Amino acid sequence: METIRSAVEATTGHDGPTRPTASPHTTPLHTPVCGLFGLRQPIFAFSHSIPVAAAVSRCGGLGTYGATRRTPQEIRDELVLLRRLAGDTPIGVNLVLPPGMPEDDDPDAIERELPERHKAFVRGLYEKYDVPPPKRRGMRTRFLRSNEIARAQMEAVLASDVDLVACGIGMPADFVERCKRAGKRIVALCGSPKHARRAIDSGADFLVAQGHDSAAHTGPIGTFSLVPQVVEAAGSVPVLAAGGVMTGRHVAAGLALGAQGAWTGSLWLATEEYAIHPLLLKKLIAAGSDDTVITRSESGKTFRQLRSAWSDEWSAPDAPRPLAMPYQDVLVGDLLGAIDDHEIEPLMHYAVGQGVAWIRERQSVAEVYARLVDETHAALGAVAAMTGAAR
Repeated sequence: METIRSAVEATTGHDGPTRPTASPHTTPLHTPVCGLFGLRQPIFAFSHSIPVAAAVSRCGGLGTYGATRRTPQEIRDELVLLRRLAGDTPIGVNLVLPPGMPEDDDPDAIERELPERHKAFVRGLYEKYDVPPPKRRGMRTRFLRSNEIARAQMEAVLASDVDLVACGIGMPADFVERCKRAGKRIVALCGSPKHARRAIDSGADFLVAQGHDSAAHTGPIGTFSLVPQVVEAAGSVPVLAAGGVMTGRHVAAGLALGAQGAWTGSLWLATEEYAIHPLLLKKLIAAGSDDTVITRSESGKTFRQLRSAWSDEWSAPDAPRPLAMPYQDVLVGDLLGAIDDHEIEPLMHYAVGQGVAWIRERQSVAEVYARLVDETHAALGAVAAMTGAAR
């Protein structure tokens, strides 16, 4: 909370939220999905940083705060901070609500069920990399992903004034209905046409077609193949393109594939507002698209991240197979926290998509946003000029 408060104060100063804007254009970058929220551009941002989400909204897009690993009370407090930063611009929040989780928030009960081989492997990582004991419970172990926690998180979101609720995994019917009654729109992240049809039947107002290029939880279908399939499955329901969207050419390509805008994430990791650890920033800037890997070692589900000694150790022939969620969360959560707290550089990693190749320097959110809009206009203009010349 202290880090977030410091970021809020640095961004707002003493006169309330600033409102950075993208460069003006004579032809607006406007699609029907913009009308759902009054956006200037169909640019959506997912971020675990409140200042990033707020800044994107103030620029003319819509910032969505990734809150799934936050406690219900933290969600309540942080969405108030997000609104304070964003002013009267639209904001969103993301939750992951997977079915099949334990009923109670009881990490100790899960820990008692962990296989000895897996626990020995984790102890070996502590020893091999000389990782000191954790200073606190890790991000994945301070509470258990459970139905108890999910219900409380959903209540916190319902009590907020966010305009958009993004469902990363899982769309409980009662939650969707209550969000809609409260005037909140629902977006579902989809990794296949099958997911898209299911999300529409569950009440999604629009969809994100999230391709294999994406960071974190990702499916097997590439963005270029997935987006038009989801657009076809969605019919009149708007679709956003996600997965490797880092430049205006990517946004323009998504529009050409039938999407009405872009859902971005990795694009914002190197921004000043995100304030990522300097060691991780250095790794991100140095990385290319082939420096990311898919692993289940983070959460038990497929998870794209920066390649590191962490992913190498878990892919070694003698490594145990990662456990299912939430067992893997409990197995590695404290170790992951200790790695970050003690800055164990070989094991430090971060969720990032294959678009990491375009992370080249640190800039402000406003600068990145303006560049993205400028590049999109340029790309659309270049296609128009090229196709016009061909005629």
